[in-house]
Amino acid sequence: MIPLHYILFVSTGLFFIGMFGLFTRRNMITMLMSVELILNSVNINFVAFNKYLYPEKLAGVFFSLFIIAIAAAEAAVAIAIIINLYRNIRSIDVEAADELKF
Repeated sequence: MIPLHYILFVSTGLFFIGMFGLFTRRNMITMLMSVELILNSVNINFVAFNKYLYPEKLAGVFFSLFIIAIAAAEAAVAIAIIINLYRNIRSIDVEAADELKF
């Protein structure tokens, strides 16, 4: 059995890699991938704490499945927005998207 602090160390690493990517990148696709890394680290935490605190219940697993479904919907909407933005300004750079239109 893997100790809990090993799993939390991996989850913390994923979270901070995602935060670093979110704050340092200006490409919208890489920012979206960074948000997905952050959500995956949260999923790891839910499953790990569920396994170690309440092994007979599946609440953490159900929360993780719900977050995966929400992340899939969020990725679909974000990719649609990025494609629409690329059609209008021919760039997916965040700095280039400084104009809001109706």
